[in-house]
This record gives sequence, structure tokens and C-alpha cells, in this order.
Amino acid sequence: MTESLSLDGVPAWLARAGEVSGPEAEDTLSRSRILRRAMSVTGKPRQAAVLVLFGGSAEPEQGALLPADADVLLTQRASTMRQHRGQVAFPGGAADPGDGGPIGTALREAIEETGLAPEGVRPFATLPTMFVPPSKFDVTPVVAYWEAPSPVGVVDTAETERVVRVPLAELLDPAHRFMVRGSLGYQSPAFQVDGMLVWGLTGGILAGIIKTAGWEREWDRGDVRDLESSLAAVGMTL
Repeated sequence: MTESLSLDGVPAWLARAGEVSGPEAEDTLSRSRILRRAMSVTGKPRQAAVLVLFGGSAEPEQGALLPADADVLLTQRASTMRQHRGQVAFPGGAADPGDGGPIGTALREAIEETGLAPEGVRPFATLPTMFVPPSKFDVTPVVAYWEAPSPVGVVDTAETERVVRVPLAELLDPAHRFMVRGSLGYQSPAFQVDGMLVWGLTGGILAGIIKTAGWEREWDRGDVRDLESSLAAVGMTL
């Protein structure tokens, strides 16, 4: 697949989502860089990419910040997987030699996981690469607009349990936002939506985009919850 990025046809409400700023995004980036340096002695990280795919009407209603139908595509990994089991993530995975780069990887993996039609997807930005220690991947987020949405669903139950278009209104609701802290002191922005806990790399990317794009509503950053307890509350485990 050809690597191509363009803002042509991307709605004004979404255009800034391809930038990176805000404490949540910077914390996630800084943490990933430190971990990458610490683990570089074990070998060169593998390359991977995820598709951060936003859908929604081209124009919000008058006076609205976002279209009422604005959403983002998320998946929940199968609970039987060896790594990241049961976690909520963007569609994506490891690079193949024929991908031609992160855009090709993100689109191919999204097709394999969700069955989406790539013709309706308009990639317009890549975010800085982030290191994921458990899998030793360098992950590049590819931000895209779902210009012509197609039906999606679970393609392979061995890899994916759910494919969900989560309304941005639910992610932006302050009642659905908090921080989680792991047993080793790791903290992450988190969202509790549609019976799922979105945290870790996915939560950090979403929090950074929401801040940068100007969509954020004031929420309680002092609300820090135990990660395992928060996962258990939605029927998930580490």
C-alpha cells in the first residue's frame, strides 16, 4: 500500500488531531522513550502501527464543537492472547515487509481485524513512535478520517473479542474519565465506556489527541484509581 498523507477532505473539527501536545501525550511519549532506551540492550525493537480512525459528519451542527455522530474505532483483544489479552486497543499490529511503511501496516491490520473497506479511510497524520515494553514494539499511530464508513466486526475470534465504534461524546464525558495506577506506580489516563476500560498506550494517545484537538471538557485529574480494581469493575483482568 502506498504511503500517503493529506488533509484534503479532512473536516476542520478533526484536522488538529494529527498534532501532539498536552501533558497526557507528553507523559506517554516520555515514558515510552525512557523504556525504549532502557531495553535497547535486548535488541532492536520490532515495528508496528495502529489505526486511530475517527468517523463523523463533515460539519457539526451550528454552535457544536463536534458532530453528534463523531466516533473512534476501537477493538478489544481476545482474552486468550498471550500478550495484551482483553485490552482495548486501536486496530493494528506488527509490520510486514510488503506494507511499505506504517500507513500500510495500520490499514492492513485494520482490514484483517475488523473487515473495514480501506477505500473509505483517509490517513492524514502519523504521531511520534512509541515503545511498548511487553511486546518490544515501536508503535506508530496513524490518524485517519473515516470518510466513507463500511460495516465492521470481529473477523478472527482468536485475536479479537469486540469491534466498537465508540462515540466521542462518551469519551469526552468527565464522568467517564480518570487516572489509573498500576502496582509498580505506573499511571495512565483512562476512560470507562461501553463496558470497557481504555487505558495504557491507547488511553494516552486518546487523551493527547482530545487535548490537542481542543475537544477536552474539564475532568478530575486527581481521581486516581487502582488499575486492577478498575479492570475488575468492567469484567477485565491484567
